[in-house]
Parts: sequence; structure tokens; C-alpha cells
Amino acid sequence: MMADLRVPLMGLRRTEDAFVEQLFTSAPAAGGHLVYANYARGYVDLNRDARELDPLMFHDGPPRAVGLPTPRVEAGLGCLPKVAVDGELIYARPMSKADGEYRLARVHDAYHGFLRATLDHFIKESGTAVLIDCHSMPSHQPGRKSLPDIVLGDRFGSSCSSKLTGLVERTFRKLGYKVTRNAPYAGGYTTRFYGRPKRHVHALQIEINRSLYMNETDILQTAGFKIVENDIKTVIKACCGFARTQMA
Repeated sequence: MMADLRVPLMGLRRTEDAFVEQLFTSAPAAGGHLVYANYARGYVDLNRDARELDPLMFHDGPPRAVGLPTPRVEAGLGCLPKVAVDGELIYARPMSKADGEYRLARVHDAYHGFLRATLDHFIKESGTAVLIDCHSMPSHQPGRKSLPDIVLGDRFGSSCSSKLTGLVERTFRKLGYKVTRNAPYAGGYTTRFYGRPKRHVHALQIEINRSLYMNETDILQTAGFKIVENDIKTVIKACCGFARTQMA
């Protein structure tokens, strides 16, 4: 990948969810599991369907069946992204089918296979599972004057109980954060695919404004990191408390 880049590596790093797994590192101590990616979004976007591919990215054809075109794929933001943070093309040449399949199998399939197994474990053990899908968002977005501190995405109420969304929203607000629901992020592939509240699987996406805890230009933690990390502990405890109330 590095050999084929036509953009600076920092252009890709500014798209990644830097340090998010560290913000949520207290999850196991609170009774949950922490599953996080070892590869960044610029390599494989785990919050996309594996069929969200641009066939024009490959010189010898796509590695798998391609789904219907979506606005995200057309914008270059499919499962294998084509553009970096400023809309520049990431690669100097088309990708091979073999490279695409390697990334999908080694990263996307492996991650979601492990995530499904983890959820199945909780369902078998307690009759329910709560998935908190953790992300970060840039502090500025074209066409918007400002973004809140936290965006909660529950697919407009379809991916989890409204009690969970309300609980997380109240918890963040009590801690002093500005919170919105489903705008501009309503939840991606992960919340849509796994969230089945009628089957006792609740999935909620949390987007955290990067300016709260990091320097977005240099990808470095700021003094705010420890504050956010400590506040996230309170949110995690609330989520685990909700999960216990749902146990069969």
C-alpha cells in the first residue's frame, strides 16, 4: 500500500479513528468486551458492507460481488476507500483483485467474524447483547458551521432500544457535553447489520468530536484526552448497567 500511495501518509492518518480504543479501554473492567481494529479506515473501512466496492479501482476486476452503487462508493468512500481526507485519490495506480481480496479476508472478514462471535457469546450467556460502536469525527465539516461534541446514531430508533439511546444521551449531557442524535451520523453498516432490538441485540454508534481530545493536524493527544477518557468510563458503566437490565 505504501508503495502505491500518491498522497502523504498524514492525509490518510487524518481519516482514522485515532486513540478511540484507548478512550474505551475501561470496558473490560466494567463487565464488557473491547474489540478494536488493528488497521485504519484508509486500508479497509470496517463500517462498510464488503460489497460496497468501486470496480474501477481494480485493474483485473473486483475481488468479490459488487453491490448496487451507493453515494458513499461514488464519493470514493467504499469498503476499500479511494480518496483521502481532502478528496484526493489515494493510489497512483489501480489495485489488484488479489490485494483487494487479501484486505477483505484478512481485515474485514476477520473483524466482523470475531465481532459476531462475541455478540453470540453474550446472547448465549445472558439472552441479550449490547454493541457500542465507537468512532471519532472531525471538528469541522463542509457546509456545517459547527458540530456537537457527541453524535449518537441509532438508525433513527431502529438499531436499539430508545432507553439505551436516552440513557447514553443523558449521561453525556450530565457530564457537560453537547449531544445530538442521528445528525450528521445516523449509524453505519455495523449498527444497521447487527442492531436487532426485537431479537435482543442493541447497537448504538457513538461519534466523538476529535477536538475534545486530540490535535487533528498532528494526530497527537491533548490534555483533554484524560478528561474524555475518564468521562467515557461513566458512559461505559451506564451501558453495562443497561445490559444487565436486559438479561433474560
